[in-house]
Amino acid sequence: MRLQVLGIGKLKAGPEKTLSLEYQTRLEGLGRKAGITKLTVTDFTESQGQTAGQRQTEEAKLLAAALAPKAFTLVLDERGKSLTSEGFSQLLQRHLDQGTQDLAFLIGGPDGHGAETRKQAGQLISLSEMTWPHRLVRIMLLEQIYRAVTIMVNHPYHRS
Repeated sequence: MRLQVLGIGKLKAGPEKTLSLEYQTRLEGLGRKAGITKLTVTDFTESQGQTAGQRQTEEAKLLAAALAPKAFTLVLDERGKSLTSEGFSQLLQRHLDQGTQDLAFLIGGPDGHGAETRKQAGQLISLSEMTWPHRLVRIMLLEQIYRAVTIMVNHPYHRS
């Protein structure tokens, strides 16, 4: 299965970028053992639209254009389902078992995702009911994907 992490907001050089790259590197190595053949992380510049609705629409178009054809989308949204790390790992494993070829995680901009993006999502998931900056969300998501993979392959990183 191929994973995409598509996010609004550019990561600049600094500790967030360094940590993001560290989890990407870890995932690329261990992910193959779990059946994850590729990880792509792409970020996009925030829209400069006049209203929140315009920004959401413009950002939705950017994310949609970058999606792999027929990708199952997991949209990060505070209204989404909250999962434990084990539950998140089970979600990824189910997609692997069902033969999902492309799984995409969508991270919205400061205004979040528009109603249409949420409606078209394969599933809404939440990392927290709190609002987090995109830089931290990207790191938290990559860490949780890595943690899910370690659970799947019985790696000692995740200890319950």
